[in-house]
Amino acid sequence: MKFKIGQLVHHKIFDYRGVVYDVDETFGLTEEWYRAVAKSIPPKDEPWYRVLVHDAGHETYVAERNLEPDTSPKAVNHPRVDEVFDTFADGHYARTRNLN
Repeated sequence: MKFKIGQLVHHKIFDYRGVVYDVDETFGLTEEWYRAVAKSIPPKDEPWYRVLVHDAGHETYVAERNLEPDTSPKAVNHPRVDEVFDTFADGHYARTRNLN
């Protein structure tokens, strides 16, 4: 997997930034969701990431090919960041506890 939990990312197509908080080795949602939402038809057999979107209250589920590293060292503004992560330093989030 190219990106790690806590890493800042940028969506290449929709031009938003966020932080990865979960990773699936392959596509993990329903076929119905894929047909309705994944319009660029990204591969299902590659990693997909759950991303908390900066300056928004929602999250996204994104194929690896649509992401790139975010070069901004700034923290992500999202209501769930403090729920998911414990620290932010040097442009990276970390958590010391397990999420259930």
